[in-house]
Parts: sequence; structure tokens; C-alpha cells
Amino acid sequence: MVSLEPIAFDFVIIIITATALGILAKKTKQPLLIAYLLTGFVLGPVLLDIVDTTASIELFSELGLGFLLFLLGIEMKIDDIREILMPVTRIAIFQTILQTTLAFIVPYLLGFTMMETVIIALCTVFGATPVIVKVLADKDEINDLPGKIDVGVLILQDIYLVIILALFGTGIIGDISQAGFTVGSLGQIGFTLAKIFGLLIFISVLSIVSSKYILPHILDRVAENKKIIFIHGITWAFAFISISEYMGLGIEVGGFLAGLGLGQIPYNKEIQERVRTLTDFFLILFFATIGLQLDASNLFVYWRRALIASAVLMVGNFLIMFYLIDREKFTPKTSFLGSINMTQVSEFSLVVGGIALTRGYIGESILGYLSIMALLTMSLSTYLIYYNHKIYHRFEKFLERFDSDEKSDVDTDYFEDHALIVGYNEMTEKMMPVIKDYFEQIVVVDRNHLNLSKLKDKDVKHIFGDMKHEKIRKSAAPNRASLIISFSEDELVNTKILENRRDDAIVFLKSRDREEEEKLYDMGATYIIREAVLAAEKIESYLEDYLKYRSEFVKNTQMDLESLRWSGKVD
Repeated sequence: MVSLEPIAFDFVIIIITATALGILAKKTKQPLLIAYLLTGFVLGPVLLDIVDTTASIELFSELGLGFLLFLLGIEMKIDDIREILMPVTRIAIFQTILQTTLAFIVPYLLGFTMMETVIIALCTVFGATPVIVKVLADKDEINDLPGKIDVGVLILQDIYLVIILALFGTGIIGDISQAGFTVGSLGQIGFTLAKIFGLLIFISVLSIVSSKYILPHILDRVAENKKIIFIHGITWAFAFISISEYMGLGIEVGGFLAGLGLGQIPYNKEIQERVRTLTDFFLILFFATIGLQLDASNLFVYWRRALIASAVLMVGNFLIMFYLIDREKFTPKTSFLGSINMTQVSEFSLVVGGIALTRGYIGESILGYLSIMALLTMSLSTYLIYYNHKIYHRFEKFLERFDSDEKSDVDTDYFEDHALIVGYNEMTEKMMPVIKDYFEQIVVVDRNHLNLSKLKDKDVKHIFGDMKHEKIRKSAAPNRASLIISFSEDELVNTKILENRRDDAIVFLKSRDREEEEKLYDMGATYIIREAVLAAEKIESYLEDYLKYRSEFVKNTQMDLESLRWSGKVD
């Protein structure tokens, strides 16, 4: 019988260390991914050397990579950037070309071999999608125009990433390095590339078509059950991971395409929240495993070159993005904010670097070089994103020279001065015409999938999910709503609404009892909805009107009878 004690100890010590470092990262406003990577450095040969990369840890870390790409796919809702799709596409294409060129030139000039230069260039061209999206969402800037441009560019970058991962998965990079660019090798390479793109297109079409014609019918039936919708999301991920593995494209490609399909349906945010906890566990092991593979000597072999490359790439990435956004005739402010958010070397440099190390394309010292760059640039760029507006105001006078009459910001689709309604029911339906008279934008958050079709017909934005989830609250933007009406009896939901409301917003909430009602009033609620009280008031009004009418009717009837009697027509 196999003893599980060493494996269990490794898992426990990794989770405890990651939790402790995660708390520290949270307090210093750093991404949790940095804490996970440092976990491997602390527990591995770099410092304490008390945890080894066992087969079990490697298996879970591979699943972590698949689920990281799965979450990445769910984040990609094409409708969110549809109105700026063309300029974003142009920015992303030229940005990829220019940043890949810069990412190639820097390590080549720093003295790396051609193979190492190619791998480093492929690793360092991507933006840190999870980090950028998380920080912008925390700042409530994900739906602002610079945020939309960045997310759009990241979507196209991530498609590029998936192609690179597929190339690594099939081993074509190694074939190129061994065979060189002869006529025969070019034919073989071309055939392999055509095969890869054909498989990618096939699985992508399968994912998108399924999300349009199959998934909605399945999820409509189970959407009320939170556990089942979670299981369906996981099953969908593993199904595409299995298909991708069978076709030789790798776990990460399947995970991304599975998420891409789910990202286009109304239930995407709910599934994302359900899967996130499991994904975080896998991600801890994945990034910790990268740290466990390195010792101190390999980590710091190229530390000087890593510092130089980090500085050059951060400045270079900013200048490239600023030039491309400005070229699309956006205002200097949008160009600046959209550029300063995109200066880092992504955590995906470690993903690609780890695969390249496994396949023998690079040594551990190159992975150490990439690790230092990722840690340094992600740490610094996080603060740049947090304080982007303050930094912009410092350079505002200088940036005025880039302004002109022909530059403007397109009308974005994010919510401002809107009416936010939590829960769709008969009362909501009755009051909807009145609300529409006063508000151009109405957002309804509801967990009943049957209301989707009703709201589509009413030209109302519908978000499927639970307002307890931060992701759902960010999407509904209660901090920018002028009117908020919540029919939820969950005290947590209503307190979160009041904590995130605008100061001048009118807020109608529902409570279960007098004690909760007083608490909500103290927190700033405008009016508390209590159905029993409303029903009593309505019944009182109806009863008063009825009795008054009846009294008048009886009185008038008696007067008519008296007049008839006096006339002698009635005995």
C-alpha cells in the first residue's frame, strides 16, 4: 500500500505557505500569482528545500495550467468590445508584431544563443491578462474605454498565446531548431503548421457552435441549481481538455477553448465564480512547481540581464501601445491609460518557459531569468495600474501636444446613471414602464434563467448570477447607479449594495424583519420594502375605498326608497 503521508505533508505545507504569502501580497496590493511563485522559491532549493516536485504535484500543476487558460477563455466575451473591435484588432496586430520584434532584439543584444533568444522572445511578448483584468476590475475601470481597449488587445494576444502553446505541444519548435530552414524542413514545418491551425479551427468552431446551440439548452434546465451548474462547467472543461490532448494540442489549449465557448453565454460569470476556488488551488501548485524547479544558482545566473531587459521592455511596451492607440485617433488620456496598464511581462512567460524547459529547449537558468523578469515587471506594473490616473495628471501638460480636434473617445457601453434592479418578479414587471420613462439604461441581476427571454424582449441588460459575488457586483456597477431596487432578502447582498452605492443614489431594499430594516436604514437605504406592510397598506386602501363606496351606495339607495315612498309608488 502506498503511503500518502509525504504527499499530504507537501500539499499542506504548500497551501499554508501560499496562504501566508497571499495575505502579504494582498496587503501590499500585489497579484496572488506572485505569492504562488514565491511559495516555490521559499519551499524549494532556493531557500528551505523541504518540498520536492512529486508526480502528484506535477499532475495537479498541469491541471492548474489547463484551468488558468479555462478562466482566461471565460473572461473573453466578444460582445464587450464589439463597438471598438476594428481599432482594437489593428492595435493588437501591430502591437504583437512590434513587441515580438523588441522582445527578440533585447535578448539577442544581451548575448543569448539564437534558440534561447527565440524562446525568450516568445515568452515575453504577452500581457498579464489575469493580473490586468483583476486590478482594473478592482478599480472599477474594466468597462472604461482604456480598459476595454486593453481587454480587447489581451483577447487577441491570448489567441496568439494558444497558437504558441499548440506549437510547443506538437514539438515543432524543436524540429525547426534541429532541422534548420532547408527546403525539406520548410515543407514539413508548413504541413505541421497547417495541421495545427486546422485542429485549432475545428475545436474553436466546435466550442463556439456548442455554446450557441447546445450549452444554453442544457444550462437552462440546471441554472437554478448552483452545484449542478458548477459540475457542468467542470465537465465541459475536461471534455475539451481530453479532445485537445487526444489531438496532440495540449491541456492548456483545450482549457482555453472550453472557456471561450462558455464565455459567450449568459451564465459565464456564475460559472467563473463557481470554478475559481478550485482553479486557485491548482494554480498555487502550478506556480509553486516552477519555483520548486529552480535553485539559487540558476535563479540568479542572469539577474543583471533580467534587470536591463525588464526596464527596456516596460518602457518599450508603453511606447508601442501609446503610439498604436494614439494612431487610432483616441484622446491622449485614453492612449496614456491604455498603455500604462500593459507594461508587464506576463506570468505566461513562465508557462511557455516551463514547457520549453520540459522539452529541453532551454536550461533552468533561462527559466530563472524569465522568473525574475515576471516578478519584477508584474510587481511594478501593478502599482502603475493602481495609480494610473495620478501618474497621468503628472504628465497631462506634456501630453496635450498629442491632442487634436480629430481625436475623440468612442461612446462606450458601460453603465452610468442607470437603474439597477436585483431580482425580476411581478413587481419589477409592473414598475418597468415607469422606470423606462426616466432611465436610458436598466440593468437587471437575476438568477432565474426563465427571465432571460422576457428581458431580451424588453431591451433590458440582464446579468445572470448572484449579487453576493464580487464579479457580478462589478458588472452591475452599483457605485454608478442612480436608482437601485433590490428584491433580495439576503442581508449580505443588501449591505454590499449599500456599501458600494453612489452617495446620491435612491435605494429601495427588501428586509425580513424590523431589526434588519432598522440596520439598512442606518446604512443609508431610502426605503425598505416589506411585503406584509405593503400588502396591509394596499388592503387598507382597498377596504377604505370599498366601505366608503358601500356606505354611499346604501345611503343613496335608502334615499331613493324614501322618495319613492313619498310619491306613493312604493307601499
